[in-house]
Amino acid sequence: MQTLRIPPVITVNKSAAYALYELLYIRDVAYKPQEYHVKTRKCEPDAGGDIVKTCERLRDENGHIIEHTQPTCCPCGPQRRVPSSCGNFFDKLMKGKANTAHCVRYPGDWFHVFGIGRQSLGFSVRVEVKTRSTVSEVIVGPQNRTVTSKDNFLRVNLIGDFVGYSSVPSFEDFYLVIPRQGEPGQPQDLGRNFSMWMLLERVRFTLDGFECNKIGVSYEAFNRQPNFCSSPFWSCLHNQLWNYRDADRHRIDRNQIPLYGVEGRFERINQHPNAGTHSFSIGITEVLNTNLLIELSADDIEYVYQRSDGKILNVTIPTFEALTQFGVATITAQNTGKVEASYSLTFGCSKGVSLMEEQFFIMKPNELADRSFKLYPTTDQAAKYVCAAILKDSNFKEVDRAECHFSTTATILDNGSQITPPQQPKTGRHGFLESIESIGIKLWEGLVDFITGRICRRKCVSFFDFSCHIQYICMSWMVMFGLLLAIFPMVLVLLWLLHQKGLFDPLYDWWEGHVWVHKRRIRHVPRHDTIHHRHHHKHANRRHELRARHHKHDAHSQRSTHQGHRHNHSRRDTDYYLHHVHRDNSKHKRGKKSRFKQQVYMGGIEDYTEHHRHRKEKHYTRTI
Repeated sequence: MQTLRIPPVITVNKSAAYALYELLYIRDVAYKPQEYHVKTRKCEPDAGGDIVKTCERLRDENGHIIEHTQPTCCPCGPQRRVPSSCGNFFDKLMKGKANTAHCVRYPGDWFHVFGIGRQSLGFSVRVEVKTRSTVSEVIVGPQNRTVTSKDNFLRVNLIGDFVGYSSVPSFEDFYLVIPRQGEPGQPQDLGRNFSMWMLLERVRFTLDGFECNKIGVSYEAFNRQPNFCSSPFWSCLHNQLWNYRDADRHRIDRNQIPLYGVEGRFERINQHPNAGTHSFSIGITEVLNTNLLIELSADDIEYVYQRSDGKILNVTIPTFEALTQFGVATITAQNTGKVEASYSLTFGCSKGVSLMEEQFFIMKPNELADRSFKLYPTTDQAAKYVCAAILKDSNFKEVDRAECHFSTTATILDNGSQITPPQQPKTGRHGFLESIESIGIKLWEGLVDFITGRICRRKCVSFFDFSCHIQYICMSWMVMFGLLLAIFPMVLVLLWLLHQKGLFDPLYDWWEGHVWVHKRRIRHVPRHDTIHHRHHHKHANRRHELRARHHKHDAHSQRSTHQGHRHNHSRRDTDYYLHHVHRDNSKHKRGKKSRFKQQVYMGGIEDYTEHHRHRKEKHYTRTI
């Protein structure tokens, strides 16, 4: 155990972190531009102060007229910039027509505008070391990372932070405005009136002064605004510094954080060391640890340590089973000296036992200490081992040694043992052939499972589990599913073939005999002199027969009609009747009759009712 005779006292202090920003002066702007108006009857741009009063043209310190400071004259009327009365006819005749003079002036406070540049992180770490009667001190920071004291006794290196700061804001798109305390231009001091400092977006400013309703509006922009006299009063003078300041005051009155002001949003404003007119800083509330490397010169440092004698009193090692358990060696040592001292104890064995780590401990005078070491044999056979315990003092010199013997029992492989003897791989010709055979068996079993679908039946529960069957490529399922899909078109084709063979003709006859006959009885169809063509088709052969007969009668009708038109004799009417009655004895066993009637009307109109009835009765007599 070693200690310093005169230990040095090290003191480390870290300041609060801050974000430092570079400042670039741009220009000065008015805090609150104001519009003035004067009612007069002789308004002119070059009128004197007795006529336009406050709107008289301005002059610089040399007496020169400042451009664009002249008033803008507007006529009287209720719809003007400032509504005014034009007076009566006699006032216009005697005094002149009334009008108003308008101008913009910049009374009150002015502010400096600064552009915000690059940002950096700032803090300082002060390290002080006291030894005897001397004091060494250094200060390090991000800008000065390695510093050595004047007496070369202390050297400090700032390594850095494990994690960077995440709460450092960026103001690249902002301007900083602060109250002007002295003359226009670059200030010599930024002042301490932080309640008036504001951070505003750059788009809210007009640096050349040619834009209305922006900070920094000029005389020219005000006078040249379109529709000047018809625009409302104070037009072109909105969104100025005083508007944003008033908005922050209302938020502060409601206990809310300001949007534009610096005070109330940030802490420790401009409190960095060597603060000037070219920098601006705000405090960082995030806390991070900083790593330092402190080096001390050891030329005049004295170490003190205590040494004492010691002795090993006892070493105990019970017998244990090899591999399945580990043994424990317990060593008892004693400090036989008169002072408190440090010791080291090592325990080593002959071959067959894993190495053990050296142990360090401290004992008071006449104190006993027990130290334990775990023994791990490297074989599962019963064996005897020889070990030695060595005790060393604070100078790492041996003060005592003790030897011991212990034995282990063989490892029992049965009786619940989880250790199995390793299987030696087969070599030679038989081992190679057995490997080829096992590979072939596995391939055959996999092919059988693929064809029979054994894996699919074990993995997929439902027949319609498409994702499972597709994943395991179930061949039998694909065949079954294909057959299931093929059933529907096969049934449709079978029904169509049966229909062509006439298997469903009795069903069709029953439908016509019961349904259609019933409908014809209910429905009353009046007779007319014109002849209606009705066609009842049952089979394809009947349709062919009807078409042939119709074609024959139609040709004869066309010839008769043509002759009637060629001669101019008395009107002749030719009627052709075609009545077909067909009975299929092979398909209608129950004497069902089907009638096909087609009546062709050619030329004039003639009553054929009696003739048709006579032929119908004759037909039924013949049929019966």
